[in-house]
Amino acid sequence: MDMPSCEMTIQCSQDVVLVRQAVRQFAVKLGFSLVDQTKIVTAASELARNTLDYGGGGTVKLEALQNGMRRGLRLVFEDSGPGIPDIELALKDGYTTGNGLGMGLSGAKRLMNEFNIVSRVGEGTCVTITKWK
Repeated sequence: MDMPSCEMTIQCSQDVVLVRQAVRQFAVKLGFSLVDQTKIVTAASELARNTLDYGGGGTVKLEALQNGMRRGLRLVFEDSGPGIPDIELALKDGYTTGNGLGMGLSGAKRLMNEFNIVSRVGEGTCVTITKWK
């Protein structure tokens, strides 16, 4: 099975909606349960919104994964925004620099199997999340 991938830009609120739709389509195609589809879409929505609101826009790469019999979906969100000065603090529940609930990063981390964040102040942020089936 040829594992598809695609890259999308996140420059406005409409792009966040398109990312959610694309992520759901990927999750359905890969055979994730409805519960897992919802988790993946929720995490993607949070991170797409962060990319737009805090990173000033960026990209997301959707990647279907195959590891032996396991299938997965990896999402890589990248921006060239101001970066996150204190990642540990940013990952704490309830922490927010905006008007949100502070569930974005920590919530996305909890919803997925793998979570990685790299951020350099003044250069941008890259968040990689993966869900395995």
